[in-house]
Amino acid sequence: MNTFQIILLVFAGIIVFSFIKKKIQTRSLINYSPQEAGDKVKGSRNVILLDVRTKAERDRQSIKGSFHIPLHELNSRADELNKFKDKEIICYCQTGNRSISAVMKLRKKGFNAANMKGGIVRWNGRDFR
Repeated sequence: MNTFQIILLVFAGIIVFSFIKKKIQTRSLINYSPQEAGDKVKGSRNVILLDVRTKAERDRQSIKGSFHIPLHELNSRADELNKFKDKEIICYCQTGNRSISAVMKLRKKGFNAANMKGGIVRWNGRDFR
């Protein structure tokens, strides 16, 4: 094997490892349907909704009573959520993909975080508050 093939093999191994690691991490996440998330928020003061979409997306549509920190600002603004350390934070975005990243970031920081599957698209304008 030449040097190029070894580098290519190592690079491919890193990509495969990263993919497997992310799959394992996302399987351990709690995922709620919009109905389940709404029921949890309605039935408990120990649950909050966190919108991780952009400001422009939130300006078009949001869930009443939710908090807003865009995903790209979450690392620098996570301390704003410290008052919710004893609560479950259910993250949502437009379709449920960015919120998975938000959940993983928050869990690394010690928060009890979950994902709302399907995002606000599947919320369908429900207002549970």
